[in-house]
Amino acid sequence: MASPHAAALIEDRWNRLKMAALSDRGYGTQIITYTGYGSTGSVRILARTLMSRRRDPESADATASDLELHHAMYARRGWRSFFTAPAIGVPVRITIGERTVHTRTDRAGILDVTIADHGLAPGWREATIGAAGARDASAPVLVIDPDETLGIVSDIDDTVIKTMLPRPLIAAWNTFVRHEGTRSAVPGMATMYRDLLAENPGAPIIYVSTGAWNTVPTLTRFLRSRGYPLGPLLMTDWGPTNTGWFRSGQDHKRAALHRLARELPNIVWVLVGDDGQHDPAIYGEFAEQRPERVRAIAIRRLSATEQLLSHFTPLANDELGPNRRRLAQVPICRASDGYGLLRLLQVALGKLPVPSDVVVEE
Repeated sequence: MASPHAAALIEDRWNRLKMAALSDRGYGTQIITYTGYGSTGSVRILARTLMSRRRDPESADATASDLELHHAMYARRGWRSFFTAPAIGVPVRITIGERTVHTRTDRAGILDVTIADHGLAPGWREATIGAAGARDASAPVLVIDPDETLGIVSDIDDTVIKTMLPRPLIAAWNTFVRHEGTRSAVPGMATMYRDLLAENPGAPIIYVSTGAWNTVPTLTRFLRSRGYPLGPLLMTDWGPTNTGWFRSGQDHKRAALHRLARELPNIVWVLVGDDGQHDPAIYGEFAEQRPERVRAIAIRRLSATEQLLSHFTPLANDELGPNRRRLAQVPICRASDGYGLLRLLQVALGKLPVPSDVVVEE
C-alpha cells in the first residue's frame, strides 16, 4: 500500500495539534448529524464530530427549539463553519432499530457507516449517535421501500442554486462571503421536484455535490426555506487525500452514482444537473455503463451569461459521453428552468402525452 501523500500527513498533524490544544482548554466533542438513507436491508449513517465548548445547533438536524433559540445564526456568513477542528478518531456509538454499532470517526472527523439488519420498516426513521463528552444526537434516516422503483439524483450549484460565478470561486464565495439569505434558487426547480415526488410517493431524492461537508447545515436550511424536498446530501471532504493535494469532484460524483446503484438496486434514477461543467458527461457516462439504472437525464441549460461566468466561454458543456449510441433508450430533457424540465420529464416518464411543441431527445 502506497504511503500517504505529504499534504495529507501535514493536514493530519495540524488537525491533531488543534485537537490537543482545544482539549487542554476544556473543549469537548460535538456531533453534527446528516441525513442518512438506505433500504430495509441496510442503511448508511452520516455525521461529523467537532471540537466544541457546547452543542452548536448549526447541525442540519437540530431540534426546533435549537433553531428558534439561535435564529440569528441563519443570516451569518458560512465561513464560520470552516473555522472548526475535527474530532479525530473519536469512539462513537450508533443505535438504529435493533442494532447498536461501535466505531470511530475518520481523519476528518467524518462518520460514514453502513449498518445491516436494523429491522426497520420503510419511511423516515432516526438513529441515535453518541460519543464520550458529547450530547447524544438524532440523525434522520430515509429507509426506502424495496418496492420503490424511481428516484431522483440532483446536483446543487447552478441546478438548485444560482451562482453566477466561475466554478472555481463558487464554493469560496458562497461559503466565505455571501449571507445564506441572499442566495437565489433556480426558478421552478423546487416545484419540479415536489411534483415529481407527488406523482411517485415514496421516491427518494438525493443531492450530490462537490461541496464540503461543512456546508450541509447551510444548504439544508436553504433547501427547507425555498421549498425543496429534503433528502440526503452527499458531499465531499475538501483538502488533501492520501494520493494528492485535492479531491476530484468528478470522481466523487461518479463514485456516489455507482454506490447508489449498488445500495438501491431496484431504483431507476432521474439524473438532474446543468450544462455549465461536467454533469452531462458524468451522467452520460453512468447511463452508458448502467443504462438500465437511468430513467431520464434532465439538464438545466445555463444562459450565455451564466456559461461565460461559469467557465469563461458562452458555449455549453453538453457532451453526454464518448459512446452516445448507447444512450438511445435514455430520454434527455433540456430546459432553462424547472418549469420547462418538469413538462419534459412528465412526457419522458409517461405522465403526459407528447404534444407537438414538446421535444424530448432520445
